[in-house]
Amino acid sequence: MSSFLVTGANRGIGLEYCRQLHTRGDQVIAVCRTASPELEDIGVRLEAGIELTAEADLDDLLQRLSGQPLDAVILNAGILENNRLENFDSESLLRQFEVNALAPLRLVAALLPNLQSGSKLALMTSRMGSIDDNSSGSSYGYRMSKVALNMAGRSLAIDLRPREIAVALLHPGLVRTRMINFNPLGVSTEEAVRGLIERIDALSMETSGSFWHANGTLLPW
Repeated sequence: MSSFLVTGANRGIGLEYCRQLHTRGDQVIAVCRTASPELEDIGVRLEAGIELTAEADLDDLLQRLSGQPLDAVILNAGILENNRLENFDSESLLRQFEVNALAPLRLVAALLPNLQSGSKLALMTSRMGSIDDNSSGSSYGYRMSKVALNMAGRSLAIDLRPREIAVALLHPGLVRTRMINFNPLGVSTEEAVRGLIERIDALSMETSGSFWHANGTLLPW
């Protein structure tokens, strides 16, 4: 049995991570701002009331996790706000950077005492953070924050290699979640998370720092 910490665990992809990992017998620590009935029903360890951009909440979480070894941390919490040139909002861009890029990096730095040789980090990023793949423009805050997260992930892979901690940057695909208004063209959370867990299970020091689609395809930077 492995211990997994999942952020943004109360709905969508995070909730499904908790469900599938718990079902297969792993210990799951679910971190979120507000617990949902669906998350409470799974029966995992719940650490609610945590806003990862708030110093006091982060300190509180670290106290709760003191002495808890973690085999894997899934940094899933994120936000998407629509930014076009016509509705440019610098506060929105900064907010997305804070949540999508800075908060995951701060949490990893804080959790170093809980990680050991063989631990894994999974950063939930997006194909929209690929510069080479950008063919539609717009979405400035989300795209830019995910590019920043990708760069953080590559640096983490380098800096954590001496500790033998592997890092994956994972794109779930287009998934039917609230974040994209349950786009009917998307795949189910169940399908997406099955692929994402396969990528995490297969992650090794040899593949650390790679940018993967849930289906196993390597993505361009």
